[in-house]
Amino acid sequence: MAKSLAEQLLGAGLVNEKKVKQLKREKHLQRKQNPKGGAAETEQQARLKQQRDEAAERDRELNRQRKAEVDAKAMKAQALQMLQHNQQPVDGEIRFNFTDPRNNKIKFLFVSDQVQKHLSSAKLAICAYGEDYFIVPRHVAEKVAERFAESLIYLADESQQQPEEDDPYKDFQIPDDLMW
Repeated sequence: MAKSLAEQLLGAGLVNEKKVKQLKREKHLQRKQNPKGGAAETEQQARLKQQRDEAAERDRELNRQRKAEVDAKAMKAQALQMLQHNQQPVDGEIRFNFTDPRNNKIKFLFVSDQVQKHLSSAKLAICAYGEDYFIVPRHVAEKVAERFAESLIYLADESQQQPEEDDPYKDFQIPDDLMW
C-alpha cells in the first residue's frame, strides 16, 4: 500500500512528527473555513445579489413611471376643474373662428360681441379638454397651460395688437369684426 506524502517525508527524516501534526491541523482548519464548493457558492451568492439589485432597480423605475402617470392624471383633472369653474358663457350670434392645433382644423364658436372683443384683445382665451371647448380668462388659461399644455387652443397675440412706431400702415388697422 502506498504511503502518504507526510509519512514518506517522515520516513526520510526530512520532517518531524510535530511538523506533520501542525500541517494536518492547518489543513483541517482551512477545510473547515472553506468547505467544498465554497468558491462556487460565493459566485452564486454574488450573482443572486446582482439579480436582486437589478430587480430592485427595475421596481424603482416602474414605481417612478407609475407615479409620473398618476401625477399627469392629477394635473389633467386640476386643469379640467379650473376650466369648468372659470368658463365664460358662449351664447351669442357672432361666429368666432379659430384653428385647433391638435388636428389643424378650423373650428368655430358662436359668441357675443363683448366676448369676441375680449378674445381678440387677449383678455379671454379658448381652451379644450377632450372634444369640449371652454372660453376662460387669460390668467386661468395660462395656469391651465402650465398643468396641461395641450389644452390651450387659442390666445390672441398681444404684440399684434399694438402697431410699431415706424409702421407705415399703423393708421390702417384691421377691423376686429372682420370674419374669415
